[in-house]
Amino acid sequence: MTDFWDIAGEMMANDPRLVEGSIMGQSCLRFGEDFVAMPEHKSHRMIVKLDAARVQKLIDDGLAEPFAPAGKVFKEWAAVADSDHWRSLLEEAALKADG
Repeated sequence: MTDFWDIAGEMMANDPRLVEGSIMGQSCLRFGEDFVAMPEHKSHRMIVKLDAARVQKLIDDGLAEPFAPAGKVFKEWAAVADSDHWRSLLEEAALKADG
């Protein structure tokens, strides 16, 4: 299985605006102050922030599940189990955060 922090580390080495931060008591990848993604250790999924329409497409295509901690769905966050998609989705999320 691919390690989230291996991919994130490579990305941070290539772009100093990508940094390790924290959210909800867990380590995450940020673009400056903006949340990009984080590993979800219990389920071995990556939680990534994208546009709501893109998240819904990933869900519709069976590539992601909604992220709903404590029952509240985050419409711009997708939970992705298949690590083969993590790098491309991390890159997409970083570009989105860059604006």
